[in-house]
Amino acid sequence: MEAPDGKAACPPADPTVGPATLQPPVVPAHLYEAASSPHLRAGDTVPSIMWTVVAALLPAAAVGVFYFGLPGLIVLVIASAGCVAFEALFQRLMGRTVTVSDGSAALTGLLLGMNLPPASPAWMVLVGCAVAIFLGKLVFGGLGFNPFNPALVARVFLLISFPVQMTTWSPPTGLFASPPDAVTAATPLGQVKMELLTKGTALSAGGVNLIDGLVGRLPGSAGETSVIALLIGGAFLLWRGIITWHIPASFLGSVAALAAVLSAVDPARFPGAGFHLVTGGLVLGALFMATDCVTSPVTPRGMIVYGAGCGVLTWLIRSFGGYPEGVSFAILLMNMLTPLIDTYTRPRVFGEVKAHA
Repeated sequence: MEAPDGKAACPPADPTVGPATLQPPVVPAHLYEAASSPHLRAGDTVPSIMWTVVAALLPAAAVGVFYFGLPGLIVLVIASAGCVAFEALFQRLMGRTVTVSDGSAALTGLLLGMNLPPASPAWMVLVGCAVAIFLGKLVFGGLGFNPFNPALVARVFLLISFPVQMTTWSPPTGLFASPPDAVTAATPLGQVKMELLTKGTALSAGGVNLIDGLVGRLPGSAGETSVIALLIGGAFLLWRGIITWHIPASFLGSVAALAAVLSAVDPARFPGAGFHLVTGGLVLGALFMATDCVTSPVTPRGMIVYGAGCGVLTWLIRSFGGYPEGVSFAILLMNMLTPLIDTYTRPRVFGEVKAHA
């Protein structure tokens, strides 16, 4: 049967079937979505997460600039701008879409700058930027595919390649001071490591003022010295739900526990928990780098195992390794184990039955 306009007419209605059955209510298209699961939606996007972490790092970066002055600011600016520029350049050369607006390159650069000595030469900072973006990120396929934290890949590369420049530290003299280039200072971890190698003791650890470590008045990288500023940024990320407590707590807790026990056994050989917590990049690593969502486990149990592993390795390298600091090496080693940790700590599916041979 055809309608007067030539189109096929609807078949006659079955009188036994109600009109509600034949003509169901129309559901607006925006109320449903024909797509595969999962259907859970979160309000955060990749750019919002990245720029939120950048904002959380700003207090510690500002304290670093305040204490280390213009050289510290220059390192942070060059590192941030360099990573953005290299990502845009490499993506164009590789025929990929330029994605610098997502904030991941800026975050990598800021983290790299905060992990470098305040007086690092510009050429070395730019080398680190190129390594972080290409070898640490794009060579694996880009954001979301990199197995290692890009900023730490660059830091370890620079530390191995340019040990003199990477272990030349400036004292925290203040924003408006201009110390001579020849003035350098050993970090507390470096001083302790030297004493352990030459005298077999770590007596200088007892001379570290914990207040100086909390506010940032210790020689070190431009953004790692102020524990208070880092904790403020970390608390902001916890409040926003960007990170959870599992990795930072297990990371810092394992270092503190090992340090406390061994210091009680041999205080002349092993510094206490307070010394480890306020020196080096421990808090920066635990809050902002070990928690990288791409390179860390996804299950709560896996996060605790991962964080505890980072802490144990950090303490072992600091106490027995050839380098004063162990945070970067520890996180990269645990990044490598993340897939294995996820495999063995994933929750069982409801109703799953293990197969028996």
